[in-house]
Amino acid sequence: MASATGENFFEGTEKLLEVWFTSSKEENKPDLRTIDRSEWEKLLKLVQCEIISCTQNEDMDSYVLSESSMFVTERRFILKTCGTTTLLLAIEPLLELVKEKCGFDNVADIFYSRKNFMQPDKQHGIHRTFENEVEHLDTLFKNGAAYTLGRINGDCWYLYTLDEVGVSQPDQTVELLMWDLCPEKMAVFTKETCTDGKDAREKSGIDKIIPGAKIDDFLFEPCGYSMNGLLPDGQYITIHVTPEPNCSYVSFESNAPQESYTGLINKVLDTFKPGKVLMTIFANKESTAKDCHKDIDTFLDQTHYNRIDHQFCTFKNYNLTYTYFTSRPVI
Repeated sequence: MASATGENFFEGTEKLLEVWFTSSKEENKPDLRTIDRSEWEKLLKLVQCEIISCTQNEDMDSYVLSESSMFVTERRFILKTCGTTTLLLAIEPLLELVKEKCGFDNVADIFYSRKNFMQPDKQHGIHRTFENEVEHLDTLFKNGAAYTLGRINGDCWYLYTLDEVGVSQPDQTVELLMWDLCPEKMAVFTKETCTDGKDAREKSGIDKIIPGAKIDDFLFEPCGYSMNGLLPDGQYITIHVTPEPNCSYVSFESNAPQESYTGLINKVLDTFKPGKVLMTIFANKESTAKDCHKDIDTFLDQTHYNRIDHQFCTFKNYNLTYTYFTSRPVI
């Protein structure tokens, strides 16, 4: 995940894939967690990343990767990769793997999303444009739906999903993508300042964002940081930091259910002090977070951030809130 110091560029912006599986033979009790680590390693070679460490609890297996993270539950697979990884090239082999090893023969739902890249020309051909990505996904799924939120001539966020209800259990995800970050905050995520992931976690205050999580983190050489945190009932948090001044970027993601995310968002903003933030909140109608979009305007009025774009969408059984905001200049 780390790049060399100086003006070398690293694309911190991640590609995020989430796939929910079902089986026509549920009596066999298929479980993605029965797949051997060696099989995941083969799959990740196609993506051009590797496993650094793994931690588990009763509901989820968590993997810190050389480029971000992977989470595996009984029937949900999440892969988040940064840099110039080729995430979409893994989808077809993934479908074959889970069918062969677990008996999952149906994709209940899929979510592929990302912010627009800082330097798309450095990506593999399939990822240089969202149009290319959609074309590839449409060859694998007959009922896909692609969306762009934000400004097509500025910062925006892309989403591809299936055009039908697939997940009926409570489901929610909050994600904050942050850039133009505080240099003093970013200095913590270098080997010059900290010795390892735990040191960076404690000095930055990351350990206070969601207390009680089972943490697995890693500080890269010479800089860069990745963290996965596990909570009960299949809940997780994940944070990734690219601290270089010319391309500073931090992502925060969690599926912990909350009626309001304003307290959590404040903790994240206080920890990293970003200049620009792109936030998305997914919540389906079964989730306790389904109405959390209603307090976003009030929340921003109480901060030193200006709302640039704000969109609210309803599709399938999900509410989706997209908000892009920037810090106000200090007078």
